[in-house]
Amino acid sequence: MVTEKKTYRVLIAKPGLDGHDRGAKVIVRALRDAGFEVIYTGIRQTPEMIAEAALQEDVDAVGLSLLSGAHMTLFPQVAGLLKKKGMKGVLLFGGGIIPDEDVPALKKKGVHQVFGPGTPLSSIVGYLQENLPRARGK
Repeated sequence: MVTEKKTYRVLIAKPGLDGHDRGAKVIVRALRDAGFEVIYTGIRQTPEMIAEAALQEDVDAVGLSLLSGAHMTLFPQVAGLLKKKGMKGVLLFGGGIIPDEDVPALKKKGVHQVFGPGTPLSSIVGYLQENLPRARGK
């Protein structure tokens, strides 16, 4: 009996007015290279646009990239909208310029993991490979 391996779908988004997307594109490429199916929404997305895209694309995870400092507002908004849309099993992670002292509050508000500048790509890939099966109950 051959068991088919699940290909996880990951949405990468740039919420708010942050127009710098090089880091997000690097993450997109690393995840695709690791075998994930990746949807990139582009820059200047509202939390509503991100949550709706996640629903429409039936994703397993949403990654937010933010450098503008609005993470304490935008990340929880996305988390709340995912929950409101019935997407409780979707793994929400974020990265960018986020002070360490903000991470516990973000986790309390529904962000599962936060990756800071310089995080090895293998750490992000490994985190998703390890946690997606549990998040989605697969």
